[in-house]
This record gives sequence, C-alpha cells and structure tokens, in this order.
Amino acid sequence: MNGMLTERFIAALAFATRLHDTQLRKGSGIPYVAHLLAVTSLVLEAGGSEDEVIAALLHDGPEDQGGLQTLEEIRLRFGEAVAEIVAECSDSFDAQKQPWKRRKLDYLRRLESVSTSALLVSCADKLHNARSIIADYQTLGDELWPRFRGGREGTLWYYRALVEQFDKRDAPPFMFAELARIVDELEALTAP
Repeated sequence: MNGMLTERFIAALAFATRLHDTQLRKGSGIPYVAHLLAVTSLVLEAGGSEDEVIAALLHDGPEDQGGLQTLEEIRLRFGEAVAEIVAECSDSFDAQKQPWKRRKLDYLRRLESVSTSALLVSCADKLHNARSIIADYQTLGDELWPRFRGGREGTLWYYRALVEQFDKRDAPPFMFAELARIVDELEALTAP
C-alpha cells in the first residue's frame, strides 16, 4: 500500500459503523466496531491494499448483519474484490446458522484455498479474537467459556486448528507468530 487511504475507506468506515452500531462484543459491553478497527489496523500494519483494508472493516457484515443482501450491498458500494474477500472470510450468510462445529470445520476447510487477501484478513480477525479471549480470561477465568458455543474445549480446539491451517498457508509471519504464541499461552493458562 502506498500509505494513502481514499474516500472509499472513509465511506467503508461509516458503513461498517452504521452496520454494527447496535452490536456489542460477546459478553463485554464493548462496541463491536472496536473489533473491526483492530482487525483493520492489523491489515494496515501488514501493508494490506485498500481493498484488503476495506474488507477488514466489513468482514463480519454479511455474517452478522443481513447475510447475502449485505454482501451484495458491499459489492455495489465497494467493488467485487472487497466483496470476494468478505465472502471468503464469512462462515455463514444464513440467519439460521448451521451447528457451531460444522461451521468451524467448513471454515477450516475453506482456509485451504482462500485467496491471499482473505488469508490476511482472516488471520488478523482470528488474532484479534484470540487477544480478546486471553484478556477476558485473565479477568474472568473459567466464567468466560459460556460465552462461546464451543465452550472451553471447542474454542481451544478451533484456535489450534486455525494455527495449523494458517501455518500450512504461510499466513503473514508476524500475525501468525503472535497467534500461535497466544494459542499456546491460552492452552497453558486454561489447562485443567
């Protein structure tokens, strides 16, 4: 990236903020947009293109706020490249989602063939989520796990599987190294 963001980024920031304006992070009371900004920051720091940066802002839009209709709106507003990255990063477009484990297994399989751009955004997303889990665990201890459909065991399994997939795909090195370290730390911290 040449260091400059255009009006498209500003429009995407406003769109993402409005799209998620009533949503909070699981159990924390933190406005959801904080997560989107953190993922976007990681993609910016990794040298992502403007399309990748915009996709980072919008990566949860269809999954959490309107499904395929929201994806189509992203396509119309921000272009095919952004919409494709967002689609690759989504684990569901349905209001009635498949069971948790099935969605996670499907997502892990899809990571084997997603674009490099989607890999970047996905790794940034999972890194920020893992950081948040560690921070919340340090405050809440085992009271954290009911927030997650997979509970402690499922969440730890999923993040270890993500590390393995990102390793196979040569995810961005600094993000991958930190994600692997955090997952190791989380496993050690929460060991029975």
